[in-house]
Amino acid sequence: MSLIEIKNIVKEYKNTHALRGIDMTIEKGQWVNIIGPSGSGKSTLLNIIGGLDSPSTGDVVIDSMSVNRLTENELAVFRREKIGFIFQQSHLIPYLTAVENVMLAQYFHSMSDEKEAVDALSRVGLGHRLTHRPSQLSGGEQQRVCIARALINSPEILLADEPTGNLDRENTKVILELLKKLHSEEHFTIVLVTHDPFVSQWGQRVLTMEDGKIKCDEFICYL
Repeated sequence: MSLIEIKNIVKEYKNTHALRGIDMTIEKGQWVNIIGPSGSGKSTLLNIIGGLDSPSTGDVVIDSMSVNRLTENELAVFRREKIGFIFQQSHLIPYLTAVENVMLAQYFHSMSDEKEAVDALSRVGLGHRLTHRPSQLSGGEQQRVCIARALINSPEILLADEPTGNLDRENTKVILELLKKLHSEEHFTIVLVTHDPFVSQWGQRVLTMEDGKIKCDEFICYL
């Protein structure tokens, strides 16, 4: 069953086309990796799916809801209820502990619950680092806090933009193994952007972008 439908999405910035007529569907529970060089449009596409940006033309339908037709208030609710975000930069609040950073995501959703935040951090292997601030955590540990924060409200979709871009290969593998484990247990949909061919091998489907277009979907290449 299709959860995400992208219908002829075009994105223009002044005289530049970031996206040039994207059409695709993503099934519920699928892990899709989007790969391509810098400037290919992959992060723009991810932001449009997540309602952080809007297309110039076209439509994004998620769970039968036209995202780009929502009001600002409706978009805020949509992102809060449906989407979990992980970015290359952790965007953790430096003066809050790990558990407080996770609880902050709950606060904007409904009510914060320390036990749930503790459980979430334990699931990502940080049960022993609950009271540590970001400066006391390694880069890999900070990204694990971000994963806990992204998933604390049980979103249907996890959007990850270069989530291992600042990590070495060892920590990259730790993060990917964790995502693989959580995905197999909870069956949420993952859309992950990367420029790293190693990272793109983790998942069920690979979309290759170039010049604002999808050039290859899985193993079917459009020349």
